[in-house]
Amino acid sequence: MDTNDFQTPFSKALLTGLFTGIIATLVCLVFDVSFRSATDFHLYLIINFPAMIFGCNLIMSVIGVIYSFYRQFLRSANAFFIATFAVLAALCLWKVQGVELTNTHSLNVQFREFLSGIIAILTVSALMIPMLYNNKKFIAAFI
Repeated sequence: MDTNDFQTPFSKALLTGLFTGIIATLVCLVFDVSFRSATDFHLYLIINFPAMIFGCNLIMSVIGVIYSFYRQFLRSANAFFIATFAVLAALCLWKVQGVELTNTHSLNVQFREFLSGIIAILTVSALMIPMLYNNKKFIAAFI
């Protein structure tokens, strides 16, 4: 097995975030298609496919960089990272419930459910970064 010893902790965290972003993008797109077909929710102007593709990858790459800084400056980086993003996700899910996008109640409820699903997918992906970063098989195979 060829080891990849030239990776810095920063590049390893960034690439792990990018990998989770790609997987999160695919899961979000499947969720998007299934949610829109099941509920007939068609507000494509707010969250559309290109925005989801670029947004998920960008967000997860930035979260990978944040994880790199946590590892560099904190002793218990994994615990602080998980706690930070669990609290941030709970706060985002709480604030999403107050969003009023249109005058139609049913569209507002559908948008809240849709955005809550996207936030949940991104949260699970973000919480996977510490596990994947420390997994030698993952690093050898993908990074």
